[in-house]
This record gives sequence, C-alpha cells and structure tokens, in this order.
Amino acid sequence: MVQPGDAAKNFSLKDQNDKTFDLFENTGKRTILSFHPLAWTEYCAAQMTSLEENRAVLDGLNTEGVGISVDSRPCKSAWAETLHIKDTRLLCDFWPHGKVAQQYGIFRDQNGFSERANIIIDEKQRVVFMKIYPVHSVPDIQEVIAFLKNLDKI
Repeated sequence: MVQPGDAAKNFSLKDQNDKTFDLFENTGKRTILSFHPLAWTEYCAAQMTSLEENRAVLDGLNTEGVGISVDSRPCKSAWAETLHIKDTRLLCDFWPHGKVAQQYGIFRDQNGFSERANIIIDEKQRVVFMKIYPVHSVPDIQEVIAFLKNLDKI
C-alpha cells in the first residue's frame, strides 16, 4: 500500500467521456485520487458529488479531484449523467480489472473492487496523503480540503 513520501505510480485510464487521463500529465498540479468501490451506490454517489460540488475550491488549490472505480466507461457515463456530474472526471479502472487500485495497494481481492480511499499526489508526483475509509461511509471532503490548504502553508 502506498504511503506519504512514495513516488506516485503513473497510469492512464479512460474517463466517462472516453477521454484519457494520464496522471503524469498533471505534473505541476495536485491530484486527488478518490477511489470508490462501485458506481450506483449511495456512498459512492455522495463521494463523487462532493468532488463535483467542491470543484471551484479544489481549482483554487491547484488540485484536480478524480474518481476511480472498476466500473466500465458506459457505466460511468450513465452514472455521471444521473448524478449531474459535468466537470469531475470519473475514471474507469475496468481492464485490466482494478490494475490502478492494485498498483496503489488498495484492491480488495475478496470483493473485486478497491478500498474506499483518498490519495493525494502533489505537483512533483509524490504521495502526500493516503487514507482508507470504511466501505459504507462517505469520505469527508472538508478533511481533504483542510489538508490541501495546510500544504500551502508549508
């Protein structure tokens, strides 16, 4: 499992709009990798809408939040439309199944999906924050925002 101080592992995944997101293309910007187990669940929906609702705050902190789960692109596209998510990229760790979650050490083999986790990558592609949350919970976006604001003071 990745820890703060580790180098981020690069990856490329398609989003709900069939556009490729490459982590290392975000160099110079912070990235929140917001892993969620599966689309279409109330906890995952609340986690992704919190990213969307706080998009302006995150932009002001030079940060892009992306959602990641093992769901397919058509599934993520329909889900984003249902949730009215327009700006937040929902990434598909579909095939090879859960490869990015495995790279980051948070894939739950027994379930076939990732842990619910937030991992923050800084501008230099280093892990600076990593937290796993109970599967049946919604991560507190304010905790993440407070952490990001604190990074600016360092």
